Amino acid sequence: MHTLPRNEPGERHAAGRVKKHADAVVIGAGLHGCSTALHLRLGGLSVLVLEKDYPGRHASGVNAGGVRRLGRALEEVAMSMVAADMWKHMADLVDDDCGFEASGQIKVAESEGEFDLQKKRVAMLQSRGFGHEKLIDKTILRERLPAVSPHCVGGILVEDDGHANPFRTVTAFRRRCETLGVEFHSGAAVTAARQRHGNWLIETAKGSFESAMVVNCAGAWGGRVAALLGEPPVPVDAQAPMLMITARMPAFIEPVVGAQGRTLSFKQFANGTVLVGGGHRGRAESGTNATSLNYQRLAINAQTALDIFPIMSQARVVRCWAGIEGVMPDQIPVIGPGSEPGVFHAFGFSAHGFQLGPVVGRILGELVAHGRGSLDIGPFAIGRFADKGDATQHGARSYGG
Repeated sequence: MHTLPRNEPGERHAAGRVKKHADAVVIGAGLHGCSTALHLRLGGLSVLVLEKDYPGRHASGVNAGGVRRLGRALEEVAMSMVAADMWKHMADLVDDDCGFEASGQIKVAESEGEFDLQKKRVAMLQSRGFGHEKLIDKTILRERLPAVSPHCVGGILVEDDGHANPFRTVTAFRRRCETLGVEFHSGAAVTAARQRHGNWLIETAKGSFESAMVVNCAGAWGGRVAALLGEPPVPVDAQAPMLMITARMPAFIEPVVGAQGRTLSFKQFANGTVLVGGGHRGRAESGTNATSLNYQRLAINAQTALDIFPIMSQARVVRCWAGIEGVMPDQIPVIGPGSEPGVFHAFGFSAHGFQLGPVVGRILGELVAHGRGSLDIGPFAIGRFADKGDATQHGARSYGG
């Protein structure tokens, strides 16, 4: 049980204008913003959350819901391991298990060359003390995935990875926040921010807000908000990861499946529907919240699913969609303090931030309260692009996503 002080957000009057004041303001009400707000409140701070649309409107509410350590960029592995434990006890945190199922996740190798890459990957992780990824041969692969194509030769398995319901998860975090007194303001796009008397004065379409601490969890709009908070340009790109779902099919798979050499995120739900995604992108218009689907790329995604699971020749796609996500040049997020006093950031999760949401909120809560976190977040510093000059030289991690 957490005993919370009665320091709820309050109103102050200045020059005839009403503004809200709190110990901390979180910008963005996706999963990372809601998780951050919750951990700040559990730490005893009063919290306001400003959202330009409504909670879960973008990537957090419409993603594939993967809860995985499998295939993480090396910089993310330790953080992902802590997050995995938090997912197992999610109901203790937000009074809802968020639909989490530890179904396992498998990354399939379609050739001996791909399987050799997987052997190197597992050996590298083991050399660093991580044993969660396990190699499986063709026999075990077929035991776990009876419907897999005969050409697949093996894979990597993480036994208790799985998936959850994205919008249910965001909603559970928001509701838990609200029961503890966190105040949410939808339709409150941030238009300006400046420092005054040791605090931040933040202007929005819903009025002015004042706080000593500001946390930027604005997703694809994180770079814009960072600029308002005094940061040098940050190269976050708004992209539109696409997903499709089928009509109901007979049950044929339990784990979530990816592919070593191709883009794929594949799962079947309890009602028989099959979700196919994995990173193929449409077009995002961050200024208008619009997304456009790229049907050629969707067709490639569907063909990958068909190649690995021939039973998908019987599938009928009933819906396709895309959310808007912030993607960084090096495919890992920005997490940590900003260059200005009282500013913190968590954005640019590059289409693989859902599993990390609970632990990122915990880390930011620690940073705000104590000035340091319990995990190394050095690789995620916002200044890494300015320090390196050309941000594109980082390149994408082949085991990210």
